[in-house]
Amino acid sequence: MSVNSGRTVFYRVVMVLLAGMWPVVAVDGLAGAVYAQAQAAAPAAAAARQIGTVKAIAGSTMTLTTDAGQSVTVSVVDGARILQIEPGSKDLKSAQAIALADIAVGDRVLVSGKAGDTASALAASRVILMKSTDIAQKHALEQADWQKRGTGGIVSSVDAATGTVVVTAGAKKIQVQTGKSTIFRRYAGDSIKFEDAKLGTMEQIQPGDQLRVRGTKSEDGSSLQAEEVVSGSFKNLAGTIATLDASAGTITLKDLATKKMMTVKVTANSDLRHLPERAAAMFAARAKGGAAAGVAGAGGGHAGAASGGAGAAAGAGDGATRSAGMDLSQMLAKLPSETVADLKVGDAVMIVASQTDPGSATVTAVTLLSGVEPILAATPSGTPAMTLSPWTMGGAVPEGGN
Repeated sequence: MSVNSGRTVFYRVVMVLLAGMWPVVAVDGLAGAVYAQAQAAAPAAAAARQIGTVKAIAGSTMTLTTDAGQSVTVSVVDGARILQIEPGSKDLKSAQAIALADIAVGDRVLVSGKAGDTASALAASRVILMKSTDIAQKHALEQADWQKRGTGGIVSSVDAATGTVVVTAGAKKIQVQTGKSTIFRRYAGDSIKFEDAKLGTMEQIQPGDQLRVRGTKSEDGSSLQAEEVVSGSFKNLAGTIATLDASAGTITLKDLATKKMMTVKVTANSDLRHLPERAAAMFAARAKGGAAAGVAGAGGGHAGAASGGAGAAAGAGDGATRSAGMDLSQMLAKLPSETVADLKVGDAVMIVASQTDPGSATVTAVTLLSGVEPILAATPSGTPAMTLSPWTMGGAVPEGGN
């Protein structure tokens, strides 16, 4: 399990634990309602706190790596309260008192106490621990639940008054009913990682957004009572590279659908992959037949290695045709990666991009897939039947190979 996945689960549980409710503020807002309750237990000592992963421990001293990448030295004072919580805990009632020796490298901890002499030191009077093995198990269970009870697609309409969102997945429309208990999350502008998603609202969801939802489905699958909704606004581009500046990390292309020239920035967060020729040919065959193939549409919740990813793990290069609901992000992860330097003018690409300014001709690549010449040849008008999705989408993933 990735560090990011464990971080997400830990954040969510700790915030539930301290706030007494599902998180209603961002993780970096541990002040206020969240941290105030932690302070109530030890008001004199709670002048500082840190969340991070244990990288080393020797005696009563731990070295943490915070999620900002900083190294913090934590000295656990004599008599410190050390508690272990389980994923899903809503309070400290079920927490178990443990010894300092029970903490291991890789565990996630929330420490609170007094600031040390430097910004990278802290004397901890309380440590709340979540074991890395427990996080991994929780992560696996959430992934399975998203696969079983999740669905997604493109937002067709939103009725904020009734809390209803209509999602289109291929030719199917799904009515998503939200309520007071529904958790809304919104993806960051340049990332589809769940740990980068921020708590959001129903009002942020707009027609054309890509959305993934988990909840209780109706028997015919036409409606769903939402427990958690993850949405994001991404732009799909497809075309051939007109210019390329590898040193600046920029490319330009004429988008087939809009016929507009677009400038695409490729950053360290951009995921560049190459589609094998065999897989591209099979996707192209589906496009010619009008089917919503494995790269059609959108959806995907807890995309990437986050705590909810939906769809069975598989790849385009494993020599097997996959069923509907395959997680495209997992397929992409098994494709060969590349860099801007591997691309060249004239290459056909499909891109999922974020666009901070809707009127701008400059976007930032989230995912870029090359090797798609057969697909674009089959859909010369840029029809959305073969748009690349950053998340999960229905349609079989074709057999592929390297």
